[in-house]
Amino acid sequence: MPETEMLAQQNNKQSTTENQVKDVVKDYYGKVLSSSHDLQTDACCTDAFMPEYVKTALKNIHDEVLIKYYGCGLVLPEALDGKVILDLGCGAGRDCYALAQLVGESGKVIGVDMTEEQIAVAKRHVEYHRKRFGYKQANTEFKLGYIERLNELDLADNSVDIIVSNCVINLSPDKNSVLKEAYRVLKPGGEMYFSDVYSSRRVPSHLVQDPELYGECLSGAMYWNDFHQLAKCVGFLDPRIVTDRRLEINNDNVANKIGHIDFYSATYRLFKLPDLETHCEDYGQAVIYKGGVPHHEACFVLDGHHRIDKGKVFPVCGNTWRILKDTRFSKYFEFIGNFDTHYGIFADCGDLIPFNESKTQSMTGGGCC
Repeated sequence: MPETEMLAQQNNKQSTTENQVKDVVKDYYGKVLSSSHDLQTDACCTDAFMPEYVKTALKNIHDEVLIKYYGCGLVLPEALDGKVILDLGCGAGRDCYALAQLVGESGKVIGVDMTEEQIAVAKRHVEYHRKRFGYKQANTEFKLGYIERLNELDLADNSVDIIVSNCVINLSPDKNSVLKEAYRVLKPGGEMYFSDVYSSRRVPSHLVQDPELYGECLSGAMYWNDFHQLAKCVGFLDPRIVTDRRLEINNDNVANKIGHIDFYSATYRLFKLPDLETHCEDYGQAVIYKGGVPHHEACFVLDGHHRIDKGKVFPVCGNTWRILKDTRFSKYFEFIGNFDTHYGIFADCGDLIPFNESKTQSMTGGGCC
């Protein structure tokens, strides 16, 4: 068989498999699930941890939108006023309508989802929320399409400040394309801030093909280290974990299928900063948080290793210095030092597994990620 014909057959087979996966997901979230109460794991049970200002925002959202929420984790990046946000896998639009209140009337939130039933719910309530928020013009827009093919949805290069996603990327059969497209549409210094499900080891193929496990955000989960490597290859050079927790499986049948694998719900932030290094290098730098980030006046939490109290000199590695200086956070900090002298790598940079579910970790003082 000629090589070109063989490659064509392989591409067709891959395309068929990806389409089958997408059909399974569409059916599960469009027809099988009627509300979040139908889910079999606690991947989506996170609202108890939301701060009061977000709970207040959720009270302004239409009941039909709320009942169709299937997300996980806290998708709450800071300093959003006036920003353009893209929500990958927006579903019925709950997170979009919450974020629309935080970006304000001068900002914009764009939601993308491939499930017609979900997008229909989101679009149905655009005008309701405009009036509810007291805006002259709606600042939300919803597009039916695939998060792997944002180029087909008139989303230009370097056009978005922040990308969020809530327990969706694990459902994609082509995660590489999702991250590549995300990197493309982000502005320089932009951020991808998202929650998803990850596994402690690679999920075997026979479980990947199980529709229930896939719909429950389990069998499509990436092994955490594979995700780190993929993110770095795309251009997100220093993945940062904000929060994480081990998932509880509420269904005995599901638990028996995947009992040998641990799953975690984790919130990551990825920055479009091409000059970041592969490790936390020490240049003797520090930052001082001046305050001013809405709802985070006393301290700023960048990730699980960087809780920066207002007014305190906080030693940081070169990557953290750049993440704070070359992004929307710059105006909230004073920056000490430069890159003239290198003092080696920060002690204890890296870990066997990044999730801290079973460990107590200090959130004070300086340190690397």
